[in-house]
Amino acid sequence: MGNAAHGTNYINAEKGLMSWLTSLDHKRIGILYFCTILFFFLCGGIAALLLRLELFAPNVNAAGQAVAGAIFKTGDTYNQALTYHGAIMVFMVIVPGIPSIFGNFFLPLQIGAKDVAFPKLNLASWYVFMIGAIMAIATMFLHKVDTGWTFYTPYSIRTNTSVSLMVGAVFMMGMASVLTGLNFIATIHKMRAPGMTFHRMPLFCWAVYSTAILQVLATPILAITLLLLAMERTFGVGIFDPKLGGDPVLFQHFFWFYSHPAVYIMILPAMGIVSELLTTYSKKTIFGYTAIAYSSLGIAAVSFFVWGHHMYVSGQSELAGVIFSFLTMLVGVPTAIKMFNWLATLYKGSIEFTASMLYAMGFMFLFMIGGVTGIMLAVLPIDVHFHDTYFVVAHFHYVMVGGTLMALMGGIYHWFPKMFGKMYNENMAIASFVFVFVGFNVTFFPQFILGAMGMPRRYYDYIPAYEQLNKMSTVGSWLIATGFVIGLISIIKALRSGAKAPANPWGSKTLEWHTESPPITHNFSHEPHVTEGPYEYK
Repeated sequence: MGNAAHGTNYINAEKGLMSWLTSLDHKRIGILYFCTILFFFLCGGIAALLLRLELFAPNVNAAGQAVAGAIFKTGDTYNQALTYHGAIMVFMVIVPGIPSIFGNFFLPLQIGAKDVAFPKLNLASWYVFMIGAIMAIATMFLHKVDTGWTFYTPYSIRTNTSVSLMVGAVFMMGMASVLTGLNFIATIHKMRAPGMTFHRMPLFCWAVYSTAILQVLATPILAITLLLLAMERTFGVGIFDPKLGGDPVLFQHFFWFYSHPAVYIMILPAMGIVSELLTTYSKKTIFGYTAIAYSSLGIAAVSFFVWGHHMYVSGQSELAGVIFSFLTMLVGVPTAIKMFNWLATLYKGSIEFTASMLYAMGFMFLFMIGGVTGIMLAVLPIDVHFHDTYFVVAHFHYVMVGGTLMALMGGIYHWFPKMFGKMYNENMAIASFVFVFVGFNVTFFPQFILGAMGMPRRYYDYIPAYEQLNKMSTVGSWLIATGFVIGLISIIKALRSGAKAPANPWGSKTLEWHTESPPITHNFSHEPHVTEGPYEYK
């Protein structure tokens, strides 16, 4: 067992803060990402609670008289809070979250490698990410930003807020994403253990691989777009501003050409986690392994051709609208393949309703609603009616929050014993799920109705007719917050006083469970030799 026999692992092999900040161990870098992303999630979540609190009641009473805002005294302040909520959640939490935390920690373990292909590049990616995040936070203490997280032109060019610094921050975080993606592609191609063929890789590795391709190919588009935006603000180059001879719709094409693949950068790793959880806690070999694996690549491929469905009302041609409508619906095919195979995996399984399994099943339910409403929005006449309403807000959150964050929480509880060598309180974890799941539906389902009623998104105020559903939505946000607080307490309690975790508490079949908890610095005492697929339940 080597140094594992003496109780040495990646956590206690070296001591001191500098040993963490200079570590090339992929597991330690995953923990660095975990801590920083958890902090930004807290910041973005507080902004969301403040936004919902502002929308608890209208600023105009039933008699039509103006009343003071609950939180934000002006619409500008509300727009700033909305921008930071969106930018933090998208660029600092959901996009980097699962690949940077679990991809870094478990990809090498799952393929039997000692580390990622480029350990120094891996550490550099965290520092680049942190530089970008610090730049983004710095804008709060300068002139703030009020453009929304999409930075739509021409307003983002003309506003006197700190847009240039913010887009520079996103540029840096995008660079970190590219570095991570390059590392994962090289690791999967070059670092697999003997016998670990592509068709023996866990489905989480397939999902991370597909995501890495998207990170490398799509992120530079956003980087160039934001660089052009900063040049236009600084030097007056006429690219997007009509006053300077530019075209604001061109910015939308560039932005969404990246941002729709970015949706799958957010959701594909979550799907990989769900595949791991369902097979583990139903005690069954995954149904349709090959179909699920290649559907990840299929989703990644199709995602590059659907950006125009964000722009049905931008003046693009009817033919382009019809083509983008068809292509958007086409994404539903590989997604449905995953969903049906997951259901088939659960069929006649010995299901354990652990917190991780509940989060996985919660993902399936919420993502199904998000997916079906996405198909609705792909239909031209429906999208024109729902465009820029709360229906779109609800759809987006059912996919991103109901999808990615549910899987993230499930992954935390599933892999927590392996990461930290401690067991958590299962009842607290289940309570966390109940509050998050119920609160999520109470928050966002009323927003579908609000959107159908015509309530526009990103508005600081609304008419009294929308009040009751907004009140319900705000109460739901408090339930979500309660669930995440319970989850955080359960994690802190487990770190402080949790029982020692065995090497494989869940009886899972993938390679990371064949080493100690927590793993030793070089992952395995002996190089593993793989002779069968990852989910062979006898």
